[in-house]
Amino acid sequence: MFRTLKTLLKEVKEYKRASIATPVYMILEVAMEMVIPFLMASIIDDGVNAGNMAHIYKVGGIMIAAAFLGLVAGLLGGRYGAKASAGFAKNLREAMFNNIQTYSFANIDKFSTAGLVTRLTTDVTNIQMAYQMTLRMFMRAPASLLCAMAIAFTINARLASIYLIAVLILGVLLFFIIRHATQYFMMAFPKYDALNASVQENVSAIRVVKAYVREEHETGKFKKASQNIYDIFVKAEKNVIVNAPLMQTTVYTCILLISWLGAKMIVSSELTTGQMMSLLAYCMNILMSLMMLSMVFVMISMSTASVKRIAEVLNETSTLTNPACPVTEVADGSVEFRNVDFAYHRDSTEPVLKDINIKVNSGETIGIIGGTGSAKTSFVNLISRLYDVTEGEVLVGGRNVKEYDMEALRNQVSVVLQNNVLFSGSILENLRWGDKNATDEECMEVCRLACADEFIKKFPEGYHTHIEQGGSNVSGGQKQRLCIARALLKKPQVLILDDSTSAVDTATDAKIRKAFREEIPNTTKFIIAQRISSVQDADRIIVMEEGRVNGFGTHEELLESNEIYREVYESQTQGGGDFDEKAGE
Repeated sequence: MFRTLKTLLKEVKEYKRASIATPVYMILEVAMEMVIPFLMASIIDDGVNAGNMAHIYKVGGIMIAAAFLGLVAGLLGGRYGAKASAGFAKNLREAMFNNIQTYSFANIDKFSTAGLVTRLTTDVTNIQMAYQMTLRMFMRAPASLLCAMAIAFTINARLASIYLIAVLILGVLLFFIIRHATQYFMMAFPKYDALNASVQENVSAIRVVKAYVREEHETGKFKKASQNIYDIFVKAEKNVIVNAPLMQTTVYTCILLISWLGAKMIVSSELTTGQMMSLLAYCMNILMSLMMLSMVFVMISMSTASVKRIAEVLNETSTLTNPACPVTEVADGSVEFRNVDFAYHRDSTEPVLKDINIKVNSGETIGIIGGTGSAKTSFVNLISRLYDVTEGEVLVGGRNVKEYDMEALRNQVSVVLQNNVLFSGSILENLRWGDKNATDEECMEVCRLACADEFIKKFPEGYHTHIEQGGSNVSGGQKQRLCIARALLKKPQVLILDDSTSAVDTATDAKIRKAFREEIPNTTKFIIAQRISSVQDADRIIVMEEGRVNGFGTHEELLESNEIYREVYESQTQGGGDFDEKAGE
């Protein structure tokens, strides 16, 4: 736990001064609060009872000054406490977000999107509140309790022992209450992940929900997730709420005992009226301090789970790292797989890719075809080093991909992923993800290559048209063409299209391939497709089956020698009903 806290406290950074100033001001406030009852006793005993008005004015002035100083100290403590906790939370969010950006695909696979969102929001808020309470209350309450107890024993040890007994009994009871409540708080935060997952899934797929009239079903899922959180917190609060009546009972018992015993001692001249008034004031201080401490412990117990969850994100290191002296230039677009095996998890018994040996020359167009689950995407992901191979090596430009600076490699190996994503902003802003310094003319040129220019010009605002989050205001085919254009803007040595033309018509698909052939002949192109027409004019075609290369050659060669390729070709060119007809015979 100490190492976990150390990890988080590194993010206090520029707010160290505010974090130190807060407890200093809180202790000053406590000091002033402790002085006031002592001065009040002096006013009653040496001023009121003695009829000394000068003493009353003098001590009264000191009390006013002490009260004002305590008020100022409390305000400054609150101000610096808020600044320190809010700054700490800001730094935690930035540190987590920055670290997430360094994750490899393997790291990302370990966390759910909803889980990361919860950590960045709810968990950080919990820690912010706990940190503020620790700086203020955790310093104030023990200082107030110890000072009040010490002064009370100085005034009258017999009566002060009542406080000591009350504190010990109350402390033990509060410990068990908090311990029991903490169990429920620990269970609550994973439930937030489920709630956020439900919201995220619903909002991102709202069009599908409405199309299938599943609003009631989704509402039911959300209510269930929300009810789970409600039930856990109710159970926890049922335990915590016992604090109030327990505290009140203790306070009233102490006041009654001190009043009864104190009155007897005043009558026997063992205690003055002023001392008794001070003891009653210190009684409230002691017990309220104990109440504050219990609240702090409850907050800390709530945040314990959050601390662990945030530390997991901060301590996660990328499975991919740059070498000591990375290569920053990719010589050409040649790609070679040498005895490659790949599994998503190191301890997997069955690799996703097995014994891959492929050599591709620079400038070649390579088609990749295969059934669902044949590991086509896994194959191309290794070229840009989105994952590392388990066995063997992948070479780009004649060098192992592990020798390259990852940023330099990915700038030269441009990938249009299977799940095309556009970001909120203009079309130009989205295109410039490929090259932030690209001119308008360069953006238009790549759009012409990707056959995107034709529909962009039809928009009223053209290239300045605003794209909604996720590209929800453009069609699937338009989104794909914009993503291809974005990839081309990087001017890569290797271009990978992972089923990136599936949503465009065959005529547009042919135009794109023709443009690639004529305009970027020196760029090595990998085209994953389900349609034979998308790959048949490629220089060579890879046929994938269950993570292995089943065939590798030209369209004509594969038609003659590869059964899988021939079956797919015949099914797509001779009509989709052939197999059904045979099955029915």
